[in-house]
Order: sequence, then structure tokens, then C-alpha cells
Amino acid sequence: MQIPFRLWTALAMAVLAFAGQAHAQSGFDRRGGDYLRFEIRSGDPAVCAARCERDGRCHAWSFSYPRTDNAVSVCWLKNRVPSRTEDKCCVSGVRGAGVVEPRKGPIEFAIDRFGGDYRNLDVPAESDGAACKAACEADNKCRAWTHVRPGYIGPAARCYLKDNITRPRQKPCCISGVVR
Repeated sequence: MQIPFRLWTALAMAVLAFAGQAHAQSGFDRRGGDYLRFEIRSGDPAVCAARCERDGRCHAWSFSYPRTDNAVSVCWLKNRVPSRTEDKCCVSGVRGAGVVEPRKGPIEFAIDRFGGDYRNLDVPAESDGAACKAACEADNKCRAWTHVRPGYIGPAARCYLKDNITRPRQKPCCISGVVR
């Protein structure tokens, strides 16, 4: 039985539409099949996903957040689609997957985004980190922020402005957010 050209076209369009709705998988790595490794200084997994989209050899990708203050994020492009493995270090996806890090609203309670600091300042001891968020929004260099509650690193609350987006870590000390 021969399938009419119109039916093939409609089927292809449906597959492409579905692929465009795919999402990257935060908290998963895809090990193996690496053919290219490169550093991403901005710490943004979207850069890794976009690079895979532009490379015809790429079938999947894995992005790893920096593991220390001095390290940078790393992207691995893959020539096959390895099985995913749960690992908090990473975000991974297949070609056609959308971007990235899920957030629980614009303010991330009990989350520390450690590293990437370029400036810090005293702020009021607020329950929602509003002053820190406002300071980040007012500074075009700032991509993310972390408000440390009083008593964790000193008697006063402290705000850390960040020039790259770092991995969110569960910590009761902090309130964080991503601005740009």
C-alpha cells in the first residue's frame, strides 16, 4: 500500500510540531557518544542545546554545571542518543529539545546559587529577598542573585549578584532567582 504524499507531509509536520514541544531534562546526564566537548563560561544550558541544534552530527547533548568556584560549565555533544541517567550535576536533552532549568516561580525559596558572584551588598532581612532581586534587576550585568538570610554567614542579610547562572542547590539559608 502506497501512502499519499499529502499524508506523508501531514505526518512529518506533526512530528516536527511534537519535537518542538520537547523539553530538556534537568537533573539527568546522558553518558557516552561524545564527539565534542567545550566550556560555557556563561553557565547557561541553553547555549549547549542551541549548539546541538546547529550541528548536523548532534543527536543529543549534556550540560554540566561547574563543580567548584573556579570551574566553568561544560557541554558535550553526542553522535547518538544515550540513555539518561539521573544526576543533579547536569541538564541533558535530545536534538529538538527546548530549554532548560525548571524554576519554582520567579523566586526560589531555600535555594542557593553558589558561585558567579561579582558583587555583594548588605540588604534588609526580608522574607522574600525583594531588595536583592531589585538590585539584580537594576544592574544589566546581573543574571542571577542569592539573598543569604541573617545568621548564616554573619549577623546581617547579604545579597550576592551573579554574572552567570549557576546550579541551584537546596539550602535553607538562601533565597535566589534568575533575572536574565
